[in-house]
Amino acid sequence: MTGVVPSSEDGTPVTVVDARGMRCPWPVLRAAKALREHQAVLIHTDDPRAEVELQALAQERAWAFTVRADGVFFVSRD
Repeated sequence: MTGVVPSSEDGTPVTVVDARGMRCPWPVLRAAKALREHQAVLIHTDDPRAEVELQALAQERAWAFTVRADGVFFVSRD
């Protein structure tokens, strides 16, 4: 499930990707697809490997990566 909500920091729209129940590489692929169209993505996942994979994607593309909570990650193209 994907949707758009205001971010908690500044009200900027953030796309939310619910990748719970999906195993890598699916959470990363969903995040990358959403970031083609949107500036920022909040990803919910329960795959423990997703944090490492999402961080690698962000580093490779010089994107910002933040862990928001257990299984919740923020990636932006800023």
